[in-house]
Amino acid sequence: MRHTVKVLHMTTLHHPLDPRIYYKQCASLKRAGYDVTLLAPVPTNTEEGDVPFEPLPKYSNRWKGLLFGTVRAYFRAKKQKADIYHIHDPELLPVGWLLKNKRNHVIYDIHEDYETGIVQRQYFTRPVRQLIASVYKKVEAFCTRRMELILAEKYYLEKYPQGLCVLNYPILQEKLTGIDRSFHQADGLLYTGNVTKDRGAVQHAALPALDKSLQVHLYGYCPESLAAEMKQQAGDDEGRLHLHGEGRYVPKAEIDAAYAQSGWLAGIALFPPSEHYMKKELTKFFEYMAAGLPVICSDYPKWQAFMDTYQCGICVNPDNGDEIRDAVNYLREYPEEAKAMGERGRKAVQNYLNWGHEEKKLTDLYDRLNGIEAGEYSDN
Repeated sequence: MRHTVKVLHMTTLHHPLDPRIYYKQCASLKRAGYDVTLLAPVPTNTEEGDVPFEPLPKYSNRWKGLLFGTVRAYFRAKKQKADIYHIHDPELLPVGWLLKNKRNHVIYDIHEDYETGIVQRQYFTRPVRQLIASVYKKVEAFCTRRMELILAEKYYLEKYPQGLCVLNYPILQEKLTGIDRSFHQADGLLYTGNVTKDRGAVQHAALPALDKSLQVHLYGYCPESLAAEMKQQAGDDEGRLHLHGEGRYVPKAEIDAAYAQSGWLAGIALFPPSEHYMKKELTKFFEYMAAGLPVICSDYPKWQAFMDTYQCGICVNPDNGDEIRDAVNYLREYPEEAKAMGERGRKAVQNYLNWGHEEKKLTDLYDRLNGIEAGEYSDN
């Protein structure tokens, strides 16, 4: 029976209320009857919901956290004696390998294409980054030999054909899917998610200068140094660049409240060219669509194909101000078409691009690992 199966989700890198980890996976498994705990660095002001926390200390220094946080995570996890350990960070691969025995299962949840991402980071010279990526690939291959793999993106199957796609589709919320939007006189552009240069910080900071009536809002953690750089770039138009996550984590409830507001013209994702992102179907696409917003995004071939399929947005060169301005003006001049784009996207999310379908794949995997047959779900 599910209630006898002890599950420990583990992260040392993500916020404990990370939507994919806490609100989707942990909450879904808890509702299904599994005994779920989340081991994570938990700020003292974090409110515990239905899923209890096993708290880890939060290290301000990234390298100390990588070393000491990982060691602490191993010993805390070992004490739990879980039937399933579900890890969410690459630095926990050795921990998962050490925890694996004949009586339990370990799942590695791959959120990002880490190998490609390492090469693109600017921390070291490119040859050093390539070396680190090569070492990571070997460590990952060794540690995951006895693990189950869950993939957050379809294209990860190219690297991990043995993995199971549990995609990061949104949780349906009637307060968002039921909004009747009007795009007449709309002047707001909305971005949600962490704010970094490889996620378009420079391109988004340039938007207020394109049109003096645009209000650009970014909801997501933005390092204070980057926020200062973006404001400086915006110059005289800084007052219309709103960074709602400057130096702080933005909780899901605050982002959902932003989606529910009126006055949005489009959801935006103007990312610069990047091998890391050009194959991804961004989670924010689905969230914008669920909220009934058309999308303005970069003209990557994958993203263009996505917009063509669902007819829910406009692709532009992220560094071409004229193309971006034309897209904005099109939505303004044809508010009924903007509304139709939003409704087409919303319908696609309601019908099949939502967490409900992915939730079943997750629970089916857990049931298979624990030998639970269909109909054996009662906790009695």
